[in-house]
Amino acid sequence: MKEKVVLAYSGGLDTTTLIPWLKETFDYEVICCCIDCGQSEELDGLDERAKLAGASKLYIEDITDDFCDNYIMPCVQANAVYENAYLLGTSMARPAISKRLVEVARKEGATAICHGATGKGNDQIRFELGIKALAPDFKIIAAWRSDKWTMDSRESEIEYCKAHGIHLPFSTDQSYSRDRNLWHISHEGLELEDPSQAPNYDNMLVLGVTPEKAPDKETEVTMTFEQGVPKTLNGKEMKVSEIITELNKLGGENGIGIVDIVENRVVGMKSRGVYETPGGTILMAAHEQLEELTLDRETMETKKKLGSQFAQVVYEGKWYTPLREAIQAFVESTQKYVTGEVKFKLYKGNIIKAGTTSPYSLYSETLASFTTGDQYDHHDAEGFITLFGLPLKVRAMRMQELEKNHSK
Repeated sequence: MKEKVVLAYSGGLDTTTLIPWLKETFDYEVICCCIDCGQSEELDGLDERAKLAGASKLYIEDITDDFCDNYIMPCVQANAVYENAYLLGTSMARPAISKRLVEVARKEGATAICHGATGKGNDQIRFELGIKALAPDFKIIAAWRSDKWTMDSRESEIEYCKAHGIHLPFSTDQSYSRDRNLWHISHEGLELEDPSQAPNYDNMLVLGVTPEKAPDKETEVTMTFEQGVPKTLNGKEMKVSEIITELNKLGGENGIGIVDIVENRVVGMKSRGVYETPGGTILMAAHEQLEELTLDRETMETKKKLGSQFAQVVYEGKWYTPLREAIQAFVESTQKYVTGEVKFKLYKGNIIKAGTTSPYSLYSETLASFTTGDQYDHHDAEGFITLFGLPLKVRAMRMQELEKNHSK
């Protein structure tokens, strides 16, 4: 009996070419596994395509809700943003995909998992760290790093398929390299490879429009949260995946969440990409808006530091580590009172606050008002400033003394 390999399958040219290559190179039985993270891509015909290319079976696994509840929401609650701009759309999907690939491989009795990530990118790291953490006994095949993989262009892949009797309607046209799921879509390649060039948004955007092309009117939005998790959108109760879907529509229409960034990849190089994250941008802003009312200053400061570290951990593919679990445990403990209602307006790329309420609000109008109230005695500030500024004063006095002695 042949050994089995589970192939992370998208239905595109690269992963379709991998099917005959795995059979020819390793004599594997190939089990394809397409993981649906809410990417809204056409899945019809994938089974026929995979089997025509030589796969014995195709799994189409919908993990959208798992992705939203167990990977997206921890990142939202941590306000995890990589290098101040990237909302981790691809990064947090990879551990979810790796987990399901391992589950399918176990079910099938496979001995190996193959992915089609390139040798220059971050995804090879994310996939392989996830698989190693969950299934250290599995062999991992990374075709693009293999000496046995000799194809270096779409044309050569199409010719390879034809030589193996696989005739599929793949085009040789070059386009952006894209990754899509419910949270975002990323674009790389073409003019983006030259940082001196402006993105061709008219030819690029999928989820929405630029702020310039958004309607010249505001869209009002109301959301409620319970313990840091969104529960309703404009009065309608929904699960997280449904809220993100609707926010994607509203955000896309209003030019929200388009970023053009040069990021530092784990493998050491800089890479430029344009990310569309309309719903995610809104959700993170709304959650942060509520936290402003409900978290004390020291918790917010610590959470900000750990949120940045959490983003780096996720970006580097270290989801299945004690560090990620520990930071997430801290973040979850901060969400106990992140409950309330958030109102805002969307207008030409902007998210404009329109009011926030919470039964656990730490905001006191009496204390914050410019009028004098009972709870705050202005005279108390004098003693506080004396003690708070004591280290500065002691140092300044010492420096004066040293200067005096030096001038003698």
